[in-house]
Amino acid sequence: MKPIVRLVDFVIHGSVIVALSVFALIQVTTIRMGLPFDPSVSWFGFFGTIVGYNFVKYDAIARGGKPQFSLRMKAFIALSFASFLGTAYFFFQLTFPTQIVSVAVFGITALYTLPFFPNRKTARDWAGLKIYFVALSWVGVTVVLPMVNAGEAVTLDVYVTAIQRFILVVVLLFIFEIIDLAWDDPHLKTVPQQIGIARTKWLGLALMAILLALELLKTHKSEPIFWCNVAFGSAVVVCLFLANERRGKYYTMLFVESLTIGWWLLLWLVIKN
Repeated sequence: MKPIVRLVDFVIHGSVIVALSVFALIQVTTIRMGLPFDPSVSWFGFFGTIVGYNFVKYDAIARGGKPQFSLRMKAFIALSFASFLGTAYFFFQLTFPTQIVSVAVFGITALYTLPFFPNRKTARDWAGLKIYFVALSWVGVTVVLPMVNAGEAVTLDVYVTAIQRFILVVVLLFIFEIIDLAWDDPHLKTVPQQIGIARTKWLGLALMAILLALELLKTHKSEPIFWCNVAFGSAVVVCLFLANERRGKYYTMLFVESLTIGWWLLLWLVIKN
């Protein structure tokens, strides 16, 4: 049993689950926009997420002094290096405009991580802005990249999808912020810190209702896809209202982050049938 637990922990802390979530959201975009599967964008998003998230996680440890390179840490480094090679390979498979967009997304990630300013603070230290930087990055990778690489025109549906994706990531991050409330620095001014847990949950519910309502603005509507979105949105809301400070790491880092994978598979089954 212990080897299985260790493997699950490695997959979680190595950012593989969150990378699969990004991969899944790229597929959701391609399904909703009627695009073919794009391996270049899909695997670039997957490997790039592992590199980016592991860099964010372990950069502070590396800059904080001489880190202890345990076997576990060496495994994370090996995973990150292999993912970097995968990212580089698929980057050169992208079209030039897509490469430009991907560099811009990397810039947002770098701004979020590295201390570019004289006070040596990163963007994640800016009060209340953390989730918006993350949401913008996810919109760039999971909506903009597949559309640009496919050479599709920017239509109303693209704008609506981008807004929906931004809302979705923000609401999912509400769950993380609620669970991390006891450990987060008060100066971060996360949403639960500012308005409380109960109001954060009701705000998340309102945002998910807006997300589903926006589906009605799209020019290409699909009733089966709409009900898949309702089912997924309901699952997100249930997870949001069940979130509390006593929930363990597996609740968010395994279960919540896997919701988008289930959404993709559900949409795939509906489209196939």
